[in-house]
Amino acid sequence: MHSTINRTQTVFGFFTTVALTVAAAIALSVLLYPADDVTSSVELKNVQVIKGRPHYYSSKKEEYARISFDLDADLSPLFNWNTKQLFVYVYASYPSSSDALATSESIIWDKIIPAPESPYSPSVLKERFFPAKSTSKSKSRRQSSSTKQTQKKGEGKPGVLKLRNQKPKYQITDITGKMAERQNVTLTVGWNVQPWVGALWWSAGTGAVPHTSGQTGQSKTFDLPPLKGTRQEGANGDAAKTKANA
Repeated sequence: MHSTINRTQTVFGFFTTVALTVAAAIALSVLLYPADDVTSSVELKNVQVIKGRPHYYSSKKEEYARISFDLDADLSPLFNWNTKQLFVYVYASYPSSSDALATSESIIWDKIIPAPESPYSPSVLKERFFPAKSTSKSKSRRQSSSTKQTQKKGEGKPGVLKLRNQKPKYQITDITGKMAERQNVTLTVGWNVQPWVGALWWSAGTGAVPHTSGQTGQSKTFDLPPLKGTRQEGANGDAAKTKANA
């Protein structure tokens, strides 16, 4: 007869095999759900080049660019049964200061969009089977906040973005400390699908594998203006915006 340890090892091995098989089936099932209807567009709204400390830990003053933009995107086709959350970002591409043929890329804005909760979501199952001990007041507050969140989520599909004159979360800087009058700058929309099981899916055009299909928004090329406060900036402050809208 087999010992208890041998039986435990057999059961654990069988459970591991079944779990890996189910996880592989879930990861491959996403291939049957292509996201072909993804659309996104981004346009320049305003751009300024300022000299100062872009971060609180900056040791010296340097030039940095602040870019505002308009964003329209419908990323709802990227949400399926295996989507945990979606990471959306907008990045600026511009020629490198060290090599004219090289291109630098800097993220100016990002957002994490979690997948809508279902009756089988881990947080829902945890609250159902292992409710947290709290007073009646905290329960009422939690229920009211969850109700507001549910109503807010119910206003539209997840992944639908419509931003106007959105301010950047991050400034663009360069190792040389010079950013004024940088030419041929473009804004591009990117995303990263983070599943519960399986590989990360990136937006098209990033060069990463695997990547999703769909339209990746890109703005028209524009030039960064002169440093804010200079005479040249006062004369040509709207040059970048005019070129982008041309």
